[in-house]
Amino acid sequence: MEIQFTKMHGCGNDYIYVDMFKTPAFDFEKAAIALSDRHFGIGGDGVICICPSDKADAKMRMFNADGSEGKMCGNGVRCVGKYVYDSGIARKETITIETLSGIKTLRMQVEGGRAVAATVDMGAPVLTPKEIPADFPGERAVSVPLTVDGKEYKVTCVSMGNPHAVVFIDFDPMELDLPKIGPLFEHHPAFPEGVNTEFIQQLDEKTLKMRVWERGSGETWACGTGTCASVVAAVLNGRCRMGEDVLVHLRGGDLVIRYTKETVYMTGPAVTAFTGSVELSDYGI
Repeated sequence: MEIQFTKMHGCGNDYIYVDMFKTPAFDFEKAAIALSDRHFGIGGDGVICICPSDKADAKMRMFNADGSEGKMCGNGVRCVGKYVYDSGIARKETITIETLSGIKTLRMQVEGGRAVAATVDMGAPVLTPKEIPADFPGERAVSVPLTVDGKEYKVTCVSMGNPHAVVFIDFDPMELDLPKIGPLFEHHPAFPEGVNTEFIQQLDEKTLKMRVWERGSGETWACGTGTCASVVAAVLNGRCRMGEDVLVHLRGGDLVIRYTKETVYMTGPAVTAFTGSVELSDYGI
């Protein structure tokens, strides 16, 4: 079967998007593994399927590069909103997208008749460890000690639809040996469903620099839910103030996050790289 796809990214967090309004169902998990490969496939952090929904303008199903299905993807949902707007599925500036972590409302920024960015209401963070899930006692896990590879780290645990462990460091996160330390966090026994890990350098009260290791995908150039979790963690640790915009520098660009008493807002770009087609039979699918 030949399928049409659109390659899109938010701050370099790139996915292969398939319009399921027009495409017959296929093996999403197997396709995500094959097509995400950057040498033998299209290349991407995963595959996102844009599906019909009876609850919202569209439904997003997101599959990591290892074939596992994720509940939420912040950069991905902005790109889904752009596709929904630009393709005419819902030609309006406020768009709703159904995800496995609930319905997200997007306010699209439109220029020249095309969506170029979006502000997403990401919902309230989950802070209770057992609901994240994370194996720590109490109602919150804020700057709690965690030993990884013989070294103690202080982690703050947050879920924004996906579990996150946020670690504040006092040096440039680009100096980390992330390919080594990332998997050790991802598969640590304290996180029964795995975890995304954000390493954060605070530049000032309104600016953070972040590097991320995502479960199922490895290092990505940006992570929307991780950026939200990092600002929530910064507020919980007294590093940033609630209700103020915080600029977060990522490998692939910048996101602006505002954590309020009710929710978390994420603002950032959504970009189409190219479109194409692929024969699934070429990959044994």
